[in-house]
Amino acid sequence: MKRYCEKHIAEDLTKKMVFIGGPRQVGKTTLSKRLLQTKFRGGEYFNWDADEDREAIRKKRWKSSSPLIVFDELHKFTHWKRWIKGVYDVRPEGQQYLVTGSARLDVYRRGGDSLMGRYHYWRLHPLTLDELPRDVGSKEGYERLLKLGGFPEPFLSGDEREARRWRKERFDKVLREDVRDLENIRDIRLLQLFVDLLRTRVGGLITLSNLAEDLQISPKTAKAWLLLMERMYAVFAVYPYVKQMPRSIQKPPKVYFYDNADTADDEGMRLENLVATTLLKRLHYIEDFHGYRCSLHYVRDKDGHEVDFVTVIDGKVDELIEVKHSDANIATSLRYYADRIKHRAAVQIVGDLKRPFDTGGIHVTNPIAYFSKPLWVRESR
Repeated sequence: MKRYCEKHIAEDLTKKMVFIGGPRQVGKTTLSKRLLQTKFRGGEYFNWDADEDREAIRKKRWKSSSPLIVFDELHKFTHWKRWIKGVYDVRPEGQQYLVTGSARLDVYRRGGDSLMGRYHYWRLHPLTLDELPRDVGSKEGYERLLKLGGFPEPFLSGDEREARRWRKERFDKVLREDVRDLENIRDIRLLQLFVDLLRTRVGGLITLSNLAEDLQISPKTAKAWLLLMERMYAVFAVYPYVKQMPRSIQKPPKVYFYDNADTADDEGMRLENLVATTLLKRLHYIEDFHGYRCSLHYVRDKDGHEVDFVTVIDGKVDELIEVKHSDANIATSLRYYADRIKHRAAVQIVGDLKRPFDTGGIHVTNPIAYFSKPLWVRESR
């Protein structure tokens, strides 16, 4: 299936290199090969993990007439950034490069960036309600996302047992291969327990010192492990929104999983995680395509008023969003902050709501209706 950012990546490749980052098995390789089959026929694909391809990459053996060269997992090449810069600066006229990789590609780009101005960066996310295959209806898609998650292979299979097996194998690879390549973790089993504790705390405030005490590790180690799992695109942290907020205080983060089915098997928890992943996907799209700076937060003050999500685009609050599994009554905290924070929209998403309605400037809706119109059809804000 065609992915939401495929058209834009093809356009960007006519101007600069493109880097694609994202979770393991989210579809980066499939997207790249589709581009070679459709927009850049005659291009070539090289995977660093394949012995023959790795040798060809090292010796720069590809056709000068190829319109596109794809380097998959190139980040495993120790000096890949310096190497691709040299290749790009002396490339044949009309030849372009697409580099895909795991989270480590994203980690490295945050350092001194010698490639500045030579590439566009895209983050590929799992499937969501606004990106479903044509043969999957919104109701069925919603149920699959809650049960199977949004990664293409388990989602498309529709088989819950196979999805569990796939998910276990994928996470084992993340922990035992990707993490091993990135960090020297002495006891992977403890890291697995750390992740398991996060699964049961989705949507709640994460106090790392408490997790550290449970696992008998230092708070510093717990913080490092959370950052590591973020770098691996296993989880993402949502921090409090504090700008110009009276009586607001710094709070611990909330943590969500990129794979919705990685959370504990709780309908309310998975619904909130689904909303979080979809909001983050949309904000990343706005950053990667439109160039605005975006961020996802929650908001909470000393009196305990809390709203699940605050989206911020170009330094301005865009939406206040509260998520409920079945309660359509307006959350007191949502109304409280809607009266105090300047925003474009205030929304309460209710999982089993049949009919959306508006009251007091707050839109009450269900996940399917809220995410029915893809954000990426907008040309600008």
